[in-house]
Amino acid sequence: MAAPKAPLLGITGKSSREASLDEGVFGSDVKPHLVHEAVRAELNAKRAGTQAAKSRGLVAGGRGKPWRQKGTGRARAGSIRSPIWEGGGTTFGPRPRDYSYRLPAKARRVALCAALSDRQRGGTLTVIEEIKLPEAKTKRVAAMLSALGLEGTVLIVESGVNGDLERAARNLPRVKVLRTEGVNVYDVLRHQHLLITRNAVAALAERLAK
Repeated sequence: MAAPKAPLLGITGKSSREASLDEGVFGSDVKPHLVHEAVRAELNAKRAGTQAAKSRGLVAGGRGKPWRQKGTGRARAGSIRSPIWEGGGTTFGPRPRDYSYRLPAKARRVALCAALSDRQRGGTLTVIEEIKLPEAKTKRVAAMLSALGLEGTVLIVESGVNGDLERAARNLPRVKVLRTEGVNVYDVLRHQHLLITRNAVAALAERLAK
C-alpha cells in the first residue's frame, strides 16, 4: 500500500508538491472504542472535582437534643444536624475527588494515530511548509487561513515554539495552536480542520513511532 500523501502548501495557499506522511501515523486503522476511551480520559482529567456537600458531622450546631425524648407529643429527635431536617447534613453527598485516569501508553498512541488518520482520509488535514508571519497580528493569521481555504474551527500544530503565531491566534475563538508534544485526540476531533507544518509532521511521526 502506498504511503499517504497530502498537498504541501505555502502560506499563500499555493501548492507546488506533495508531502509524504508516515503510514503508521496518518494511515492507520480507526479504532472507535479506543478513540472514545481516549476522549473520556482527557475530558475526565479536565474536571476540577471540587464539588462538596456537608455531612451531618460538618454542619454547625446541634450538639444537644432539640427537646426531651418523651412527653412533648413530637417525634424523637437527636440533633438538628440530621439529614431529614432543613439545614441538616447531606447523606452520601459529593466529596472532592480526582476523576482522572490514564490509558496504557500503547492505547493512547493508537487512539491518536486513529484520529490523525481520520483527518487525513476525510480531507481535513492540511500540510503547510512553514508558518512565518510578517508580524504577530491576528489579521495575519486570519488572512493565512482564508488563503488556505480553511473555514470553521482550525487546530494548528507547530513543531516547536512559534511565539508570533501563538500570540496572533489567541484572539481567534475558533483557532487553537498546539505544539507537537501537546497534540491530543480530543483537540484533533473537536476542530473541523487540522493545519500542520511539515516539521510537525516529522516530529509527530517520531513521537508516535512504535
